[in-house]
Amino acid sequence: MSWIFGYGSLIWRPAFPFSKSRKAVIRGWRRRFWQASPDHRGVPDAPGRVVTLVEEAEAICWGRAFLLHEIDRERVIAQLDEREKNGYRQIFVDIEFEDASSEKGCTYIAGPGNPSFIGPAPVVEMAAQISAAKGPSGPNVEYLRRLADALRDMNVHDDEVHSLSLAVEQFAGS
Repeated sequence: MSWIFGYGSLIWRPAFPFSKSRKAVIRGWRRRFWQASPDHRGVPDAPGRVVTLVEEAEAICWGRAFLLHEIDRERVIAQLDEREKNGYRQIFVDIEFEDASSEKGCTYIAGPGNPSFIGPAPVVEMAAQISAAKGPSGPNVEYLRRLADALRDMNVHDDEVHSLSLAVEQFAGS
């Protein structure tokens, strides 16, 4: 069996065939808007910000796990390798489900060693960057809003996503 864990746009736009989708969590990782997006949600001169995972011992990250059809596995992984090409790499994780069962699976992270890792910034600064950025996949603010909505629909609160969402709305209203 092949499980893929999505914690960003994969939650609301997997864009690949799967046989099952379940709310899931991984431990020891926190979702952060610390990756520049000069190719999807921004452009090289004005990159957007998208999520990656940052290791943190006591952290948890809720998302969606997708079970691939074995016949589609190689093709889907190749598509994800292309989609997540800007500094992301595949890692294997333990995926836990709400019923306390777990499976091995993979996810993609963009760690501090990649050229598009931009790290933390004050919320207002990140909100301004997200509000202004637009790329081939659309406005960066759409990415943030769709992620916030998807997490809300899953009854998941993420401090950084929630704070950025509020800051972007205030930014837009001023």
